[in-house]
Amino acid sequence: MAHTMRRSALAIAFGLAVSPALAQDIDPGLIERAKKEGQLVYYTDLIINQIVIPLENAFEKKYGIKVRYTRADSDGNALKLITEHKAGKIQGDVFSMATGFQSMVRAGIVRKVDLKNAPALQPQFRDPDGFWVSSNYYVMTPAVNSDLVPEADRPRTFDDLLHPRWRGKIAWKPNDMSGAPGFIGNVLVTMGEERGLAYLEKLRAQQIVSLPGSARAVLDRSIAGEYPLVLQIFNHHAAISAKKGAPAQWIKMEPATVVTELLGLTNNSPNPNAAQLFVEFMISREGQDLFQKAGYFPTRMDLHSEFPELEPSTGKFKANVIGPKDVDESYPKWADLYAKMFR
Repeated sequence: MAHTMRRSALAIAFGLAVSPALAQDIDPGLIERAKKEGQLVYYTDLIINQIVIPLENAFEKKYGIKVRYTRADSDGNALKLITEHKAGKIQGDVFSMATGFQSMVRAGIVRKVDLKNAPALQPQFRDPDGFWVSSNYYVMTPAVNSDLVPEADRPRTFDDLLHPRWRGKIAWKPNDMSGAPGFIGNVLVTMGEERGLAYLEKLRAQQIVSLPGSARAVLDRSIAGEYPLVLQIFNHHAAISAKKGAPAQWIKMEPATVVTELLGLTNNSPNPNAAQLFVEFMISREGQDLFQKAGYFPTRMDLHSEFPELEPSTGKFKANVIGPKDVDESYPKWADLYAKMFR
């Protein structure tokens, strides 16, 4: 049940110091074996131009190992991995996804691995069982069109969203954690089952508009003036747009939703050493610097975003870290509630 889910105290885990020497020494034998394989296949839901190509170029320059990648959303990557696993013809060596990871573990698709850089990650961004690490994380909040919504009218709490001024003027996307199910899940985690469902029943009366496409596309519709208020967007998208002069302002509504991007290695893959080295690279200081420069939130303890006000610790706001087990266990329920109450 949603009200029994774990709630992470970000202030405890975020921003801890780490020794520069921690977890930096990669086994030379791993590097030698990886170079002999010479390539790897990476299934990802990350944005190609923003981060995948910079990672590919830096990794190939450092090790001479080619990264072949394909991009799909989390569901698409999961389907490819499951199909390959059932057929006994594994092609993907390493993958990243924000949802559905535990189903991959249960299906026996993911292999455990002892990563040298894992101890440098904040505790909630590494799996104690060794199946995953997180390359980056996302903070999801509401956002407004700052030209259309005066400062005094901007919602600060969940209850503020119930004001009559917002009826028919709020938008969100209908699927995944960066959409309606993610917002619903955060409400239930925050308020508990009984109070959360009562709140959602009131929110239902606001006639929220569901927009197809990505969370970025939903924000763009707000920037264009179509919707003054949008829910469950990536707050760094709003900040980047505002920096370029767009009328976008993310709202520090507590608690925000934090979801992790997970990296996994496939069992019986063709290039297991190159894949492991690539994951080590992504969570090394060098790889995490690339995530930072691309506008993502790094997961290492010795590195923060270029926009410190967007992170819960440095921005000093509360957030629920909804981990992979919680997502996999509860997401179907949250999606079902959306379908029953808001569609």
